Amino acid sequence: MKLRLHELSHSPYCIPVVRILEAYGVSFERVSVPPWDRRELARLTGGACYQVPVLEHDSNIIHETPEDPLAVPHYLDQHFANGDLFPSQHAGIQDIVIAHIEDYLEGLGFPLADPSYIDSIPDLGERVMLIRHKERKLGVGCVDQWRDNAAAIAAEFESALSPYEVHLEDSDFLFSDHPVFADYALYGVIGNAQFSGDFVLGDYLPNLKEWEARMKNLSRV
Repeated sequence: MKLRLHELSHSPYCIPVVRILEAYGVSFERVSVPPWDRRELARLTGGACYQVPVLEHDSNIIHETPEDPLAVPHYLDQHFANGDLFPSQHAGIQDIVIAHIEDYLEGLGFPLADPSYIDSIPDLGERVMLIRHKERKLGVGCVDQWRDNAAAIAAEFESALSPYEVHLEDSDFLFSDHPVFADYALYGVIGNAQFSGDFVLGDYLPNLKEWEARMKNLSRV
């Protein structure tokens, strides 16, 4: 069986995929995608997608689509996770939580890691290409703005996490006694925000920090 994950290691959408595969004891190859050059993803998907993650499983190429932005997690659920990620009893409400995590929280978290990540790219041309990509989407000077406003961004991000902190006071995971995809999605967003080491969850979020440790060491084998 050939299983290959094309990823950006800091991506909030790739971190959950890696953690799921590791937790279920699945052997796979990780292929790092240069963020300034997505041509291989376009080739693999026949021009349909240039976003990570893209999963190769034997002859299957799995990637997000407009119809199913969660195509990769759904595929993992069906083939490796025994239906644990999207249990029917949590359908609907889990969709709402995932949307909050991947749309709202992700938008607050990634500016905490991106400036240092971009600074770490040694090649000037590659670094500038990524900056320009960010600026086309989010405005000229956005990376410098994130760097200058890091403390305020961190405060807003942690404030947005507070409902999860409250919920996890009485629960090991978000929905049941084992993680569903919403847990992995939240783990990805928090992992992305902390990727550069410039930001870490505050000690006043003890339930989230304990949950994060459970997720990091989780085995479903």
